[in-house]
Amino acid sequence: MRATDPRRLLVLPLALAAALAGAATHVLQDQCGPFTDVSPLFCPYVLEAYYTGITAGTSPTTFSPDMPMTRGQAAVFVTKGLNQALARGSRRAALGQWWTPTAEALWFTPIRVDGPGFPVSDGSDIWVPLYGGGVERIRASDGASLPGWSGADNGYAAISAMGRIFVTGFRIPGRLYSLDPGLSPGTVTTVAADLGNDAGGIAFDGSRIWTANAGGSISIVTPAQTVPWTVTTIATGFSSPVGILFDGANMWVSDLGLGALLKLDPSGAILQSIAIGSFPGFPAYDGQNIWVPDATSDSVVVIRAATGTVLATLSGNGLDRPISAAFDGDRVLIAGDNLSLWKATDLSAIGFISHPSMGLVGACSDGLNFWLTFVNTGEIARF
Repeated sequence: MRATDPRRLLVLPLALAAALAGAATHVLQDQCGPFTDVSPLFCPYVLEAYYTGITAGTSPTTFSPDMPMTRGQAAVFVTKGLNQALARGSRRAALGQWWTPTAEALWFTPIRVDGPGFPVSDGSDIWVPLYGGGVERIRASDGASLPGWSGADNGYAAISAMGRIFVTGFRIPGRLYSLDPGLSPGTVTTVAADLGNDAGGIAFDGSRIWTANAGGSISIVTPAQTVPWTVTTIATGFSSPVGILFDGANMWVSDLGLGALLKLDPSGAILQSIAIGSFPGFPAYDGQNIWVPDATSDSVVVIRAATGTVLATLSGNGLDRPISAAFDGDRVLIAGDNLSLWKATDLSAIGFISHPSMGLVGACSDGLNFWLTFVNTGEIARF
């Protein structure tokens, strides 16, 4: 007996579908999902909005496509639409892992390190600079410790850019280290040894590397074929910069001494100063807004990057001496003595978990999970 070609199994369903197509046409024209007042021309778009939860219509069976819409209703449509766009564009969506637990225990990696700094993800691994020297490498999928790199004295913060991992050295003067993840582990390369004093926060604008130097300046580093790279350090207008990020148009710096978030132009000049509080921490950008923790007021200030407008000062939801912020494509994590989760699109509180005070330093996301470093205990955890 010959085996049946599995492709032949498709013939009957396809034939039946063709035969029934004429009978189904009338139904599709008269009804669009649950709605009886939507024309075939707009039906696909209305159903898309309905099935993704953007709209429920004006009644169980009507969409009222010609009814005027208020500004309030428009705001709801836009917010829900942005929510779906963020979810579809995240790594979680690409991997089909749609669940986002609102409360889960910290899962610690089976390693202890010396003074872990601010971590970064390159999409597959987590890189953790060590204040005692070296850069730890952790596989994001299972938390396994991989061979790391030596050097990087007084490592503070890391960034993934240009296919490399860059780490700041919190020294006088500050330093910038580089390593290539594609090569066998070895010793980092010092690409600049003349940054401003106490180089900490680090960001990339697509062509240059910027550092926030707690000693009272920022540094702009221009990559080159040979080392050392050219460094321009600017002190005018700064007091004690700590965090720094790029929003695709401008660089933003949180200045501890000024209690403000500063918007910079491409040359490093200050365009705008936004009051945050007496202890602005390390911010995160969600693609539209900048989230700046303020440890002394147990709050987080949300700022629209395009305009520099303060949208909200959030409190509650477990915010307790918040220091760092991170974004996973959908949620914003504010980390301090508690771990507080917020919805990026509408700034709503999701929930929080408490954890023992272990001297939290930094937070980042690999697109699925958040990763945290604890300086007091030398631990690294996944949340």
